[in-house]
This record gives sequence, structure tokens and C-alpha cells, in this order.
Amino acid sequence: MATAQYPQINPPQRLLMGPGPINADPRVLRAMASQLIGQYDPAMTHYMNEVMALYRGVFRTENRWTMLVDGTSRAGIEALLVSAIRPGDKVLVPVFGRFGHLLCEIARRCRAEVHTIEVPWGEVFTPDQIEDAIKRVRPRLLLTVQGDTSTTMLQPLAELGAICRRYDVLFYTDATASLAGNALECDAWGLDAVSAGMQKCLGGPSGTSPITLSARMEAEIRRRKCVEAGIRTAAHQDGEEEMIYSNYFDLGMVMDYWGPERLNHHTEATSALFAARECARLILEEGLDNGIARHKLHGDALLKGVQAMGLETFGDLRHKMNNVLGVVIPTGIDGDRVRQLLLNDFGIEIGTSFGPLHGKVWRIGTMGYNARKDCVMTTLSALESVLNHLKFATTQGAALQAAWDHYGSGDAA
Repeated sequence: MATAQYPQINPPQRLLMGPGPINADPRVLRAMASQLIGQYDPAMTHYMNEVMALYRGVFRTENRWTMLVDGTSRAGIEALLVSAIRPGDKVLVPVFGRFGHLLCEIARRCRAEVHTIEVPWGEVFTPDQIEDAIKRVRPRLLLTVQGDTSTTMLQPLAELGAICRRYDVLFYTDATASLAGNALECDAWGLDAVSAGMQKCLGGPSGTSPITLSARMEAEIRRRKCVEAGIRTAAHQDGEEEMIYSNYFDLGMVMDYWGPERLNHHTEATSALFAARECARLILEEGLDNGIARHKLHGDALLKGVQAMGLETFGDLRHKMNNVLGVVIPTGIDGDRVRQLLLNDFGIEIGTSFGPLHGKVWRIGTMGYNARKDCVMTTLSALESVLNHLKFATTQGAALQAAWDHYGSGDAA
């Protein structure tokens, strides 16, 4: 077979300022280039143990079972739901964007009885709204999204753990887009399970999903029977069958693989694990609180610049994620044309949107390695230039000056 038509991979240079993925930290890319080793090599199992310890710091938890699921962030979500939900379980999903609907879909595939509450996109729920729904539905699990990039909103979680304990509800959140860029206190907030993704605030490539399980969630998962799909299992005392239909996403088996037993389940994705380890190491080296403050600093600078450009922002800014901003596309401006010009002429990618916001909102991210002053200033300058080119009038330089004013001394990195 002739290979001339398949030259060596050489991707174009892009500044990824959308809702994810982002440009990985060069130190993470270097870690990924490390030589492969066997999955049971003592060096490899040592790195796996280090990953568990490092992500306890990132999740702010003492949970023993803090580890990686190999696959994108959706793999972590699915592993947790497939392993925790029993057929017929009632689950409650507060939906305020696209990824709440995703939790509903996965839960239905697990044969759960799914109940939802909804608010308009751009809003979040109060603790009282969620507690009222819990009292009405009496679910076994509360499934939440912390930061939904489809709306750029951040759902407050701090009070929900106590509510869940009061009604004996297991509490899960999808922190794919929020972890390490927004406050998340796993133990202090009473979370039973959290999953995340590498390609946003964690600053790495998509491909592994860090998760953490409370002792209560571990006990629930270990009660489940591990069987091949469709094979009848022994009934529990209540007469209901419990089975996990997925082998790959069976967290009971994954725990046995990551634990001291090292029972064979899959071949660990070595290069992806090296990347995940380096991401966590860098976050803790910077200091988790410092990293969150960095995301807020640059996210707010972007906000100030966009507002000074005369653009309207989307949603309740009191609950905006630190790392993603929704920008309303001005009347008469072709949003996709703007994105095309930014990509082709400046090498900058920003995001479009989904569902009811499709064609109405851009989503601009400042996260992970790209939560930097130069990234913000470059994006503001390019966006203003493109808008001016398309006859949208701005006060020249006002956007950059507003960002500079926000940075204060001008030496923020």
C-alpha cells in the first residue's frame, strides 16, 4: 500500500479557547511521550498508586477509591451510573443544560425510573428546589452536573450533601468541566461520587476520567452482582435481581484492578495515565486554591473585555463558571462566520452552542493551560478584529483596556 498520501501527522497550530478540549500543558505532553512499561511492572503499579494519592488532593477527599476510568469523561459518568443504579431505582436529575439530559439518558439505559426538575437555560437551582423534589420523588440517587458548559452555569452544591443525608440519598456530580477551575469540596460537601475529565481545567488530553467514591458508594457498588449480560443471578432478599450489564464499566472489577489484588480487568492506558498523573501533580504544585483563583482572574478579565466590546453575555453571571463564558451573538452577525474567521485567520477556536442556544451564543473558555493573560488578550483582540471586519462597531481598544484594568498592575500571568 502506498503511504505517500498519508504523511506524518502534523496538526495545525491552534489556540483552543472553546469549552474544551484545550491546549494541553507542554509538561503533560512530555509525560505522555515517556516509554511504555508493563501494567504489572512495580514501577507502573507505583505510578497508579501515586495517581490515586494525587487525585485525592484534587478532589479534596480521603476516599480510598480515587482512581481513573480509561475513556473520555463520559466513560467516568457511565461507569458510575452503570455500577450504582439498580433496575427500577428512582433517580432525580436537576436539568439546567445539555449534560443534565445526558445523565437522564444514561440513567434510563440503566433502567432507572428517572425524575427531572428543570429551570430555563442560564439559571441554576436553589437548594430548596432540590430538597422539595427529593421529598416528592424520594429517589435513591441524586444525579447532578456541577458545571454545564452548554449554558456556562455552575450549580451550587455545598448544601446538597446534607440534604441527601437527611433523606438517605446517594449524591453524585459530574465535574467534567469544573474540577480544578471552580471550588469542589468532595468530603466537606458530602458527595458520594464524582467524575471528571482531563481536557478542561485539569489541563490535559481527553482519554481518562478521574473518579472518586465514598465508602457508602463503594458499599453499594460491591453489593451488585458481576455477571455477563442476560445471565440470571441469585435474587436478593427483597426478591429483586441486581446485575451490572457492563464488564468494562463495572467499578467493582475496576477497584479490584487498582487495589492491592491487582486482578486483571483491562490493560491500563499507560501514556494516558502518565498524562493524568502530570496534570494532578501540576495542579497541586501550583496549589488547588491558587489554580482556582487563576481561572477566576482570567475568566473575569475575558468577561470585562467582552462587555467593553459592547457584547451581551448569557445567563446569570452570579452563577457563571470561572472557566467558560457565554456570549450572545449580536443581531445581524453570522456566528459561524465569526468562528470560521477566528480559526482560519487567527488560529483561534471558540465554541458554538447546543439545543435552544444553537446559533445564539458563543462559548469562550479560559481553562487549564489556557487560563493565561496572553490567551485572553489575544482572543479579545482577534474577536474584535473579526467583528469590525463584519461591520460590528466597537470602541477601538476598549476591550483590551478593560482587561488590562482588571489585571491591575498588568503583570498577571
